[in-house]
Amino acid sequence: MLKGLLGRKVGMTQIFDASGAVIPVTLIEAGPCFITQVRTKESDGYSAVQMGFQETKPKRLTGGQLGHLQRSKAPPLRFLREFRVKEPGVQEGDVVNVSSFTVGDHVDIVGTSKGKGFQGGVKRYHFKGGPKTHGASDRLRAPGSRGSTTTPGRVYKGARGPGHMGNDRVTQPNLVVVLIDPERNLLGVRGAIPGSKGGLVMIREARKQ
Repeated sequence: MLKGLLGRKVGMTQIFDASGAVIPVTLIEAGPCFITQVRTKESDGYSAVQMGFQETKPKRLTGGQLGHLQRSKAPPLRFLREFRVKEPGVQEGDVVNVSSFTVGDHVDIVGTSKGKGFQGGVKRYHFKGGPKTHGASDRLRAPGSRGSTTTPGRVYKGARGPGHMGNDRVTQPNLVVVLIDPERNLLGVRGAIPGSKGGLVMIREARKQ
């Protein structure tokens, strides 16, 4: 059975286990999701399932997008994502929800990390910074020299330094499902997941367990 869903991060809370220990939990509003396309090796060269989430107004989509969704009899959907699978186990037009998971399952959560704008090397890559004494009043958080001399006489591409930080695709692996509420489409996983509240996340079966 396909173990994959799209959802939105609701926020964090905590629950208590049987021994009274506190468990940090992230709640995700997961599904219901519509299967909009099933890709096969014969027709597409690889096996995957395309899934849609969050209904929206038809005027927010293009004609091509509406036509694609109408083929699977799905409503206008805001998000479409693909899940690679060996055996789909679903058909176009099916609806999946949190009931496809059980408490104790291990999942990978894929989301977009919080954007932090332009940051210096100390915050972005944990550089040590310059000395705090001997007149270095303006070098405290400077990265220092990272170029070389005559050869090559430049800084290599990809060298760490100040720049845009955050707003990247991040995968948080191997989180344990601790809460399932099918009536409210809620899924709870132990620990934190990437992104801010309301951010889109992909929930898929853990690759490394």
